[in-house]
Amino acid sequence: MSDFLLELRSEEIPARMQATARAELEKLFRAGLTAAGVTDTLQLTVWSTPRRLALIAEGLPEATAAVSEEVKGPRTTAPAQALEGFLRKTGLTADQLTERDGVWFAITQTPGRPIAEVLKTAIEDIVRKFAWPKSMRWGKPSISSESLRWVRPLQGIVALLDGQIVPAEIAGIQTGRVTYGHRFHIPETPATGFSASAAPLPPGALEINNAQSYAEALRSHHVIVDHAARAELIRNGAHAAAAAAGLRLVPDEGLVIENAGLTEWPVPLLGRFDETFLEVPPEVIQLTARVNQKYFVCEDAAGNLANAFICTANIAARDGGAGIVAGNRKVLAARLSDARHFWEEDQWNHEGFGKDRHRTTRKTLALHAEKLARITFHEKLGTVADKVARVAKLARWLAEEGIVPNADPAQAELAAQLCKADLVTEMVGEFPELQGLMGGYYARAEGLPDAVADAIRDHYKPVGQGDDVPTAPVTVCVALADKLDTLAGFFYADMKPTGSKDPFALRRAALGIIQIVLDNRLRLGLTSALVEAMSGHAVREAKRVFGEGALEIVRARNLLEGYSSDASSAANFAIADVATASAIAFSPTDLLAFFADRLKVQQREAGVRHDLIDAVFALGGEDDLVRLLARVHALQAFVATEDGTNLLAGYKRAANILRAESKTGWEPGATNPAPEPAEAALQTALAEAAPQAEQAIAAEDFAAAMSALASLRGAVDQFFNDVTVNDADANKRAARLDLLDRFRAAVHKVADFSRIEG
Repeated sequence: MSDFLLELRSEEIPARMQATARAELEKLFRAGLTAAGVTDTLQLTVWSTPRRLALIAEGLPEATAAVSEEVKGPRTTAPAQALEGFLRKTGLTADQLTERDGVWFAITQTPGRPIAEVLKTAIEDIVRKFAWPKSMRWGKPSISSESLRWVRPLQGIVALLDGQIVPAEIAGIQTGRVTYGHRFHIPETPATGFSASAAPLPPGALEINNAQSYAEALRSHHVIVDHAARAELIRNGAHAAAAAAGLRLVPDEGLVIENAGLTEWPVPLLGRFDETFLEVPPEVIQLTARVNQKYFVCEDAAGNLANAFICTANIAARDGGAGIVAGNRKVLAARLSDARHFWEEDQWNHEGFGKDRHRTTRKTLALHAEKLARITFHEKLGTVADKVARVAKLARWLAEEGIVPNADPAQAELAAQLCKADLVTEMVGEFPELQGLMGGYYARAEGLPDAVADAIRDHYKPVGQGDDVPTAPVTVCVALADKLDTLAGFFYADMKPTGSKDPFALRRAALGIIQIVLDNRLRLGLTSALVEAMSGHAVREAKRVFGEGALEIVRARNLLEGYSSDASSAANFAIADVATASAIAFSPTDLLAFFADRLKVQQREAGVRHDLIDAVFALGGEDDLVRLLARVHALQAFVATEDGTNLLAGYKRAANILRAESKTGWEPGATNPAPEPAEAALQTALAEAAPQAEQAIAAEDFAAAMSALASLRGAVDQFFNDVTVNDADANKRAARLDLLDRFRAAVHKVADFSRIEG
């Protein structure tokens, strides 16, 4: 078995592209060998540095196996035209075909190929077919007419099979065994090749003997080719540097990976910045250091941000890194000065220049919020100021209706009015990631209540799986109102998610609402909340269509007129004195179905069956998520029991009979004056169980409701064993069908069992 090394050396590969590049290299290499018939499991190692991609394959065969391919052709009795077409397709002559059972077959034998030939083709395909997110077209026309696309100009290719060069040439670049070590750590004595010429190599160059010596040879020239090893060195070195200064590193795994992609010989170094910058919020300092400079930050023993940063040098400096730290300190100071300037400008009006510059009046969030009217939220949904007005009204409604217990309506409304104000600040303009967070800081700085500041800060939450879910009452009101308004607006404008496309993150908004409601156990009726959220959009649309002067009575409550609980009809928007007004209608049916789908996704990880959620939603009128899930959990526990399994089987049998009989014109209401014992027993059981189940559901004791249904199991089983439903006597048949209908209705008080699988 043979070992193979491939190194593709280029100018700097962006750190963000290196992980996908490693995966692409492995995929293309495997595809090339599989196409040649090398199907054995290969042990591949793929590495990357800023200047190279490397692959080592172990356990390659010396040659590919011979392949026999058989293609079935026409019958021997087929017309001559069919045979001629088959010969053209296969490239064979008639005497080369094989006849078997009256059918022509084209059998071709492909001999095995030396693995070096396969690798030569694979190398060329990899370079030509490599998919980069962004690439450059380059080449040397004087050497080759070929022009290639690569992330940065390709400079060299090392291709060694058991230490021997695999000859190939792409765009004038020939494969060889020479690579280059670190760009700056160049040995004073030029390396000497071990080839026959033994000629000195260019500065920084080295010859690779074989795949096994590759990593160690590069390490001796200050290149750690293993990206995971560099990441571990950075991770441990940064922790050690912080600990040596009596500090604690703020972990940032993404930054570890990014720095590993920027360096070939990483050396973490700790530096300090001016303590006066700590008056700026710590998140701003951390983001400035991280995004602009790729620095880690540190905390002191009390958990407060320290005036320290850790940069990752790409060399082992002779002065221990003092010069590198000094240079990075100057760059960071300039960045932090900008951040401090934004912090000041967002809060105060100033007069004067330089040393004479001083604060005059405070810029409040309310003042910033006035600029939101200039920003379009969406062309069909108005400005951000329009959205804020709708969210404020909805947040107050959630508090006043007691849907969010202990929420102050005035604070909820105020927080909503200011929740988007930081979007027009200098700081958020520079760092959009800080929206909400900066609003919270500015609110607290101007003396607004903590509950309002917290709500402004956290109203976007949760923004994804694992994110914190708001629990403070005012925050819950604003977070819910914001997401409800977004969902209602885009559904109102008929911009629903389709397939995998969700450009407005509506699925995430729905999941956020579900998490907030369930974690806080809010008794929120989705239908009424969605209609309330829709009201602002309906008013805005009516004003747009009919104009301000035409609207003498425009009230969102009119959406409820004619609305039926099963969402089967849409409510018309009443516009007084506008005889020719076209109806503006809304029905929450689609949105409720959308929430049902999101609930299934959200509950899947908790082990809740999707069909049981469907079974409860299908009843209609159940839009309280807390109550709905309690019912679903009780139902899931019930159907897992023997009683539940048998009752489900009995229900499906009854439902099938009733479905078939409904086509014959049967209608419920008949009675049997002389019922059989099993028939009478089921009547008695239903008379007891149905009211019990209904009372238990009203009391939200769903376990008791399931228990009441379980009591029907024996009577249902006995009924189907002893009673013939399709009796010759029409009265008996109708009465028994009526009894099954009552049984089905009793079960439907709990859930639509027809939606339950199994």
